[in-house]
Amino acid sequence: MALTEPQTILIVSGAAYDIAALEAALAEYGFRVQVVNRGDSALAAMRAGGISLVLVEAALAGSASFELVPRLLAGADSGKPPVLLMSPSLNDDEHKRALEAGASGYLPLPQSVEEVVEQVLVELTVRHAWPTRPGSAKLDAEALEVNYFSMILSTPDSVMLFDAEHGRPVAVNASAERMLGRTSAELRALRLEGLCPPLQPDGTPSESAVQDLIRRVLTGEIRVFQLTFQHSSGRRIDCDLRLVILNKDGRRLYHMRMVDVTGHKQAEALRIDQNKLLEMIARGAPLQQTLDNLMLSIESQSPGVLCSALLLDPNDHTMHTASAPSLPPEYMAALEGIAIGPDVGSCGTAMFRKEGVIVSDIATDPLWRPYAALAQQFGLRACWSMPILLDQDTVLGSFAMYYREPRSPGPEELRLTGVATHLAGIAIARTRHENELLRHRGHLEELVEARTADMRRAMDAAEQANQDLQKALENLRMTQDELVRRDKLAALGALVSGVAHELNTPIGNSLMVASTMVERSRTLRTSMETGTLRRSALDSYLQQALEADELVVRNLRRAANLVQSFKQIAVDTDSAQRRRFFLDNFLSELVLPLYAMVKHTQVQVQQDIPHHFDMDSYPGQLGQVIQVLFENSITHAFAGRNGGHIKIAARRLADNTAQLTFEDDGAGILPEHVGRIFDPFFTTRLGAGGSGLGLHVAHNIVTGVLGGRIDVDSTPGAGTRFTLLLPSSAPL
Repeated sequence: MALTEPQTILIVSGAAYDIAALEAALAEYGFRVQVVNRGDSALAAMRAGGISLVLVEAALAGSASFELVPRLLAGADSGKPPVLLMSPSLNDDEHKRALEAGASGYLPLPQSVEEVVEQVLVELTVRHAWPTRPGSAKLDAEALEVNYFSMILSTPDSVMLFDAEHGRPVAVNASAERMLGRTSAELRALRLEGLCPPLQPDGTPSESAVQDLIRRVLTGEIRVFQLTFQHSSGRRIDCDLRLVILNKDGRRLYHMRMVDVTGHKQAEALRIDQNKLLEMIARGAPLQQTLDNLMLSIESQSPGVLCSALLLDPNDHTMHTASAPSLPPEYMAALEGIAIGPDVGSCGTAMFRKEGVIVSDIATDPLWRPYAALAQQFGLRACWSMPILLDQDTVLGSFAMYYREPRSPGPEELRLTGVATHLAGIAIARTRHENELLRHRGHLEELVEARTADMRRAMDAAEQANQDLQKALENLRMTQDELVRRDKLAALGALVSGVAHELNTPIGNSLMVASTMVERSRTLRTSMETGTLRRSALDSYLQQALEADELVVRNLRRAANLVQSFKQIAVDTDSAQRRRFFLDNFLSELVLPLYAMVKHTQVQVQQDIPHHFDMDSYPGQLGQVIQVLFENSITHAFAGRNGGHIKIAARRLADNTAQLTFEDDGAGILPEHVGRIFDPFFTTRLGAGGSGLGLHVAHNIVTGVLGGRIDVDSTPGAGTRFTLLLPSSAPL
């Protein structure tokens, strides 16, 4: 409910905060916004009167003692309007000094406009009375109370109002009832710790955690707390809480807003697990260890699920266990060696059909008729399987999710299935390629043996030629002796010496090359037998063999082609919730933590985003792309340079497509590398910490989840520009 006479909110800030959006939101409640960027201007505004509340940026509040705060309170024309201090570096010491200076609260930045408005309303409607007008005090109080409870009932967030004396809710909105799975009456009968499981995720008893939370709120902290609640079904709910002390009619109340972040935490855990698994694959970890970690990661995301991965033998099309850390070993042993087919349970059928198979009830599904008794013996009632494909026609294996009760998959389970299948495919394909390389290594050993025999025959031929040469030289010497006895001995001696020199040089070089290659062949075979063979040694051997025999060159090219035929891999995305957001606000909040990467450098970051650039997409995925591009610039563009510039800009095209550009003025990319930067495992900093997956992942996110396109334009020495063309409304 808006006030009949506008009140003024004074904002003392030098930052580029979204004042227009905040002003529009506060206007709905009857407020005006006055913005100043200096302390003396703020004091003048206070002396002019009509200020209901002051928001002060910590950097403009004076020195460590925040001396501007008491001066603002002393300079008010009447009363002491509440002062809320805003700071991007939240810490307990600064909070304590703010309260000692007289501030009513302490707001961490960045915050959304809605969060700032809510705290302003709470502060004014409960902690402090509105400025009254003669003859209308009662009407104002009623308006304020209706305004507060209307706000609780209408907000989409889950909100409860607690009585501090009894520790129980006195008001609950519908969102809180739905989130906790209890009626308002049931919630009002329980204390706050009664809505939680016995222990919090860190092992702290919930009763102690609640007491500590209340103690911190009583000291005046206004910030986000974490607490885990328990749904009436037993499911745990991770929440971000914001608590504010309210004093009303002599009673002390707690205004508590709850935001369910369970999905965000699970998504973050899955993203971390994905990165760890990709690192394991890149390091060449054993396949079973990688798949076991993948199965356990998926099981942690969906309570009650039991995961397995099977491999398909390409020769006889039989199934073999690869990983099933939580399923009974006896059950997996019974599946070992079964041939796939059109009615071989979920996994065998999925591999046969090359498509997903969902069986909601094993006991009644005809695909499981030959194996239903086996599944029932181990209490398995549902099984969803997805084939793991190398390409459209090549099946590597299958991934399955089992449950002990009949059920069908929801969107979250289907998403997890896709993630697991993709990562398992990368790991299995990597192992297959390594096995292929081992087989080619054995073939190469046979080729080396053959080349050694060829070199030995060449050496024998060179020795025979040398013997023939020696005989020829002997004959020449005899002829020379005969000619010496004649008048032309000197001239013939010179002729013989020249011929001998011209013939001895190529023959001697041939013998030296043949002898060297025989010795190198023996050394190479010794290295292979002891397992110490290095590619550099092999390349050196093949390069020298190139001059002795063209056949060695052909085999070197064949080996290089075999290495380069290594199958390229893909990365799927972290899943994030789709929502409508403003691109300018989102990138401003995203870039803040990225500044930490450049704070010790001379790199400057500039943004050029139109105001209120709205999109309906996946901000989490877009943020991952921006972070990858940012890290790529810091690592490659400015390595060894004294500073530079990064610019992020956006504009809306005529077809409503969002064009987002990310450019730097760093080292640029060599022309021969531009076409490969999105390839998996391609990096120019091999051995220096880079995995070569970052830009490949970014490419897949842009072209997959975000439904767009990413291009690159680079000039060596002049910088690089990435251009993202994204639909303003992402595909479903």
